[in-house]
Amino acid sequence: MTDQARRHLAQADRHIAECKALIARQEELVRRIAQRGQPTNWAEDTLRAFESSLRAFEAQRNDIVAQIVAER
Repeated sequence: MTDQARRHLAQADRHIAECKALIARQEELVRRIAQRGQPTNWAEDTLRAFESSLRAFEAQRNDIVAQIVAER
């Protein structure tokens, strides 16, 4: 594995971890808003956007891994 591939993989892993943390915080926010009886539409939309970002980061990571495997 090249240094560049290692850096890209590490960056993808950081993005995934950060996105998972955002999702966990947003899920908690949705729960708190719902408990107060307030509308959760915007919070749920934001949660879906974070989940979409996570899927994109995971796909990017898979592409990086596939490229690393192909280079072997």
